[in-house]
Amino acid sequence: MTELCDLTASELARRIRTREASAREVLDAQLARIDEDNPSVNAVVSLDPEVARAQAEEADKAVARGDTLGALHGVPMTLKDALDVAGLRTTVGTPDLDRIAAADGTVAARLRAAGANLIGHTNVPTYLADYQTGNELFGRTNNPWDLTRSPGGSSGGATAAVATGMTPLEYGSDLAGSIRLPAAFCGVYGLRPTEHRVSVTGFFAPPGGPARTVRIMNSLGPLARSLDDLHLALRLTAGPDGLDGDVSPVPVEDRAVRSLGSLRLAFTPALAGAKVANVVREQVSRVAAAASSAGAEVEEREPALDWDAMYELFNGLLDTITGGVENQSLAWYFEALSQRDRIVAVWETFFADVDALLLPAAMTLPFPHVDGYGTVDVDGEQVSYLESGSQLVFASLAGLPGLVVPAGVIDGLPSAVQLVGPRWSETKLLDIAAALEQSGALPGQLGSRPVVRSS
Repeated sequence: MTELCDLTASELARRIRTREASAREVLDAQLARIDEDNPSVNAVVSLDPEVARAQAEEADKAVARGDTLGALHGVPMTLKDALDVAGLRTTVGTPDLDRIAAADGTVAARLRAAGANLIGHTNVPTYLADYQTGNELFGRTNNPWDLTRSPGGSSGGATAAVATGMTPLEYGSDLAGSIRLPAAFCGVYGLRPTEHRVSVTGFFAPPGGPARTVRIMNSLGPLARSLDDLHLALRLTAGPDGLDGDVSPVPVEDRAVRSLGSLRLAFTPALAGAKVANVVREQVSRVAAAASSAGAEVEEREPALDWDAMYELFNGLLDTITGGVENQSLAWYFEALSQRDRIVAVWETFFADVDALLLPAAMTLPFPHVDGYGTVDVDGEQVSYLESGSQLVFASLAGLPGLVVPAGVIDGLPSAVQLVGPRWSETKLLDIAAALEQSGALPGQLGSRPVVRSS
């Protein structure tokens, strides 16, 4: 029965709707998979099986009655442990925020309205502030492809759960690459939507807490084992909720079949000055060459930016919005926002004649667990693993959407590439990825259950 865990969320919903499987059968399969794999991977950290079973029973009754069913009717799924789910323990990886959520946040509410059975939370680093995943409450999450390696962070529990089939669909957050790096490290699809595409109501925000300072650069987005599931989840969750005044009413476009011959792609094996392992560079160049051979117009180029100044600006804004407000003047903040606007304009110009930028999704393949804020090996050089953000944070700073797509397995570990496009181009990025997979330039999903191994 656990083979149900290898199906996409869309397919599970179809089977429940057509009575090829019951919601209870699907849930039991998911719980069995969690029982089997979670002890070694440690991805799912808060789980309420009894409530989940009761919800599955109600979902089956609705099918029997002939009720109108949502797009995720009866599909069990988990959410990153920073998104409020009513009645479920939410911690953001720290005792300081450990509580039972009284109400669903907007993402949870919209997924539940579509019929999803929200069964638990997945592990995160403390305050979501790391490219690894672990905390004092629940311990460390391991990469299911190799338990001695990191799944990335901060959505590491989410991506490990998706990769192993403990959940078919997840929702994470991405302020500095927290969806994209773990997706790359665990071999799944991850989408960082355009800034202000999805409401952050009920994210990292306990009732009665301090005023929300993270009003820029952050984005909530889905993780899945198919491009179709990413699109479905985004359509269900995007748009204003009447509570988050920053969210824009921009509709999510329908999918379309695109020919590579009609596409203009820029690529870079590594952004200027960034440390990127040769194996990662070579993978990006291989995909670019394959896309060109399949008919796409491909050119190696990147925007004319002062990358060092860009990273400095990102770090300054990140420190300010995540807790250092009192250390900066209002004048400094407004000037920083003006600098950000100028960078946004550079990207708008760049994408005027380019459909997407193809580049690495990570500095390395999944690296071994690192104690403290130590280093990892990059072609014989010891580099801080925090530099993993060198291929990621530019999109956050400019508010751009980014899509991570599996690119194959190298030495038993997943690899991936990243596609970044102009604001509001999420659907087009999904279509480009589909075209690359159809042409053979990308392999598609790597499998829903990697062999969990310790070396």
